[in-house]
Amino acid sequence: MSQNGQSYKDIVIRQFKKNTPAVVSIYIIFSIFTLALTADFIANDKPLTCVIEGERYFPVFKELNVKMGFSKWQSELLNADWKNIVYDSAVWPLVPYLPTSLDYRARYHSPRPGHWLGTDQIGRDVLSGMIHGTRVALAVGLISMGIAILIGVALGAIAGYFGGLADMLLQRVIEIMMTIPTFFLIVTVVAFYPGGGIWLIMVIIGLTSWPGVARFTRAEFLKVRNMDYVTAAEALGFSSTRTIFRHVLPNAIAPVLVISAFGIASAILTESALSFLGFGSASTVSWGSILSVARGATYAWWMAVFPGTAIFITVTVYNLLGEGLRDALDPRLK
Repeated sequence: MSQNGQSYKDIVIRQFKKNTPAVVSIYIIFSIFTLALTADFIANDKPLTCVIEGERYFPVFKELNVKMGFSKWQSELLNADWKNIVYDSAVWPLVPYLPTSLDYRARYHSPRPGHWLGTDQIGRDVLSGMIHGTRVALAVGLISMGIAILIGVALGAIAGYFGGLADMLLQRVIEIMMTIPTFFLIVTVVAFYPGGGIWLIMVIIGLTSWPGVARFTRAEFLKVRNMDYVTAAEALGFSSTRTIFRHVLPNAIAPVLVISAFGIASAILTESALSFLGFGSASTVSWGSILSVARGATYAWWMAVFPGTAIFITVTVYNLLGEGLRDALDPRLK
């Protein structure tokens, strides 16, 4: 598919670049990803590197290796109090706190040097929680939508390609799923299994978000399966599996990218709402859990403004990205 010598891919990229809000959203999302990947090096209660009695250590790198099971702490550093060690020299992260670091002498401190976004009711640094909270937000969005896409694309492909009884049954299942109040279902399950943690929330969001993906995939398969190249593949005796994965799916997957962007935004918003209401993981600091503290301390404005702004910006940029992809993939705009 081409126009004036340009491929469809080139046309989509050109159309997407014309959408300035969507392009800006890409850069913001990339920045959020970078922040999430480097959170341990930006906000941590251990030095990035230090010299103790003439020997150099890299505590943050060491901690990551220990978490991944690649190494173990030296016995003298196993339970070290990194804040009170006497160093020959040390380089600290920009924010020298973890989200779980407690300082009861700094409860409900407003933004100030040292605690640039203030502290909560037990002295935890809000900026550190915001930085590490990016991981929770992105993980919830990506993993839950990954589950939804796997289920939705598989079922939608079967219904759209084979039709008949499979299509009819899937349509009835989708209609049933669409009538279920998803948020209250998630609240109920999390309330019954409070120890499930953030992973349980991701799985539930994914298992309740696939109907939309399935409907889009089915619609695209119904359209693409009647194309000449699909008919030719079937006439050449290719198996249904090869025809689906080699010829139909690559040409039907584009609209799924659009709904995925909107789905990630919805998943982040759902997790934040759950944490705000107290149904999130008690052991995980997220933007929603920081925001929930503001309910009991209305004077601590920073507990509401900063996480609320982060949620608003993240959800907005994913929605703008989805709109940009939708417009760029619209064949009428060619």
